[in-house]
Amino acid sequence: MNDPRATLQSVFGFPGFRGVQAEVVARVLAGQRTLAVMPTGAGKSLTYQLPSVMLDGTCVVVSPLIALMHDQLRAAEAVGIRAATLTSADDNRDETIARFRAGALDLLYVAPERASSEGFRNLLGQAKLSLFAIDEAHCVSEWGHDFRPDYRLLRPLLDRFPEVPRLALTATADAHTRDDICEQLGIPHEGMIVAGFDRPNIRYAISPRENATRQIMDLLAEQPGPGIVYVQSRAGVEKLAEKLAGTGRSVLPYHAGLDAEVRRRNQAAFVTSEDMVIVATIAFGMGIDKPDVRFVAHAGLPKSIEAYYQETGRAGRDGDPAEAHLFWGADDFARARQRIGEVEPARQPGERARLTALGALVETAGCRRRILLRHFGETDTPEHCGNCDNCLSPPAAVDASIVAQKFLSAVFRTGMMFGIGYIESILLGHSSERSLMNGHESLSVFGIVEGDEAALIKPVARALLLRDALRANAHGGLEFGPGAKAILKGEEKLPLVLPPRRERRRRGARAGGQLNPVGDPLFEALRAKRRELAAEAQVPPYIVFADAVLRDMAAARPDSMAAMSRISGIGSRKLEAYGDAFLQVIREAA
Repeated sequence: MNDPRATLQSVFGFPGFRGVQAEVVARVLAGQRTLAVMPTGAGKSLTYQLPSVMLDGTCVVVSPLIALMHDQLRAAEAVGIRAATLTSADDNRDETIARFRAGALDLLYVAPERASSEGFRNLLGQAKLSLFAIDEAHCVSEWGHDFRPDYRLLRPLLDRFPEVPRLALTATADAHTRDDICEQLGIPHEGMIVAGFDRPNIRYAISPRENATRQIMDLLAEQPGPGIVYVQSRAGVEKLAEKLAGTGRSVLPYHAGLDAEVRRRNQAAFVTSEDMVIVATIAFGMGIDKPDVRFVAHAGLPKSIEAYYQETGRAGRDGDPAEAHLFWGADDFARARQRIGEVEPARQPGERARLTALGALVETAGCRRRILLRHFGETDTPEHCGNCDNCLSPPAAVDASIVAQKFLSAVFRTGMMFGIGYIESILLGHSSERSLMNGHESLSVFGIVEGDEAALIKPVARALLLRDALRANAHGGLEFGPGAKAILKGEEKLPLVLPPRRERRRRGARAGGQLNPVGDPLFEALRAKRRELAAEAQVPPYIVFADAVLRDMAAARPDSMAAMSRISGIGSRKLEAYGDAFLQVIREAA
């Protein structure tokens, strides 16, 4: 196989490369060292899987999680690639080593901890190597958000085999992190290929958190497909999973506090499901290569824009429409600032910058995607993307400086001892036993907010907390933060974004447009056959065929193996394994 495009068609069933895949593959086949920064869903794994079939020897893939390796192993074997994993969870270690020494492997997946060991380096000297592929390469950088120290130990392994090309892959790396990856892995800067970070099929939406459970239930009602809901605490995961399960939806929890076997079962159930929701901490996700996740929701603020981008990137890897919805609260920012104060001083400026960037993302009245892309260095971006909440339903922007001054004055005059609810009641002039006892009804701020301003009180309080003009003290009361003085004196404005009321879409009306032909008897019959074949092979349904392949099948209704082979995503191995079974379904539906 000397023609990459011919190999792409015969093995993977694709008529052509996407994006920068061809450029990356060409560098690998030419023996060059490369860093490829490609968005999730852009086909990063193909850039080493295809060369592994074409080149003489074994491609060693360094990957951070066992679950991710096993997902990729199943996908590689399904298209006929000779692949194996060498991990602590495998009971066929001797067989895998024998296959490797005999030159009977195209791909060998290992974790960085094993790859950096002396014993593994010695093993690699006993067979021919074609390529080193370092997946999730941002883990090598201390500037990356998922730093793994063992990735830092890979350089000696790579340098022991200087003639073997190396390919580093990541979806999440800003300019500083990209430079560090090249430095740590010995890749020249001219070998860097940055495809861009845009995921146009994902609809981004961000809302103030009011009733997170109800808001996420509404999202589940609109999204019938598989989804991930991220929650910040283990207790929060358990509580929300129980409430969402009460809707009748299949819902499971996942966090590091669960028994390892329970985590394994829950993850396996989610990967094989076509409609399950998993409620999880950020312990869940990097090891999941499930392409048909239709939505990712955050019930709280992520750690950084990098983390948000990576976590939302687990939606829509198959290229079909997907949604990412973040629900945030001002207390998220308060807790984040508290955590920043607890880290070593040298790291605090960087952490504050990350939090400021998140604040800009949630507060903007403009395009969310534009802010995301500009954060990663893409300055040539359109002003409107057409697929985020602000572009689809532009919010109102008002100057809330006067209300902010009134709110800050009320906080000051009541002694900086009370929470938002009490301050609101004072501003609105609501008499209570507490306000009478405290003598606050005689204050100049009592009842000074009325009419349209009343609706701005809670959003203003949220904005003041986000901007660190207000802080919550240890007793739950509000006190001034560094940003208060400038707003109170009128030296700084407080613009406020008021999102329009979110209209509930009908169930199944997925974000972004194109729908699976749900209700089409042929499409449903093809999905049923896919489930049957996947169960027999003990693999997730998407390993058999993606939804897009079934859609094309239902539309084209191929009547022969030759016609079936012309559908994108059906290579020779899958055609041989599954072609007859799906042709029979199509004949029966005729």
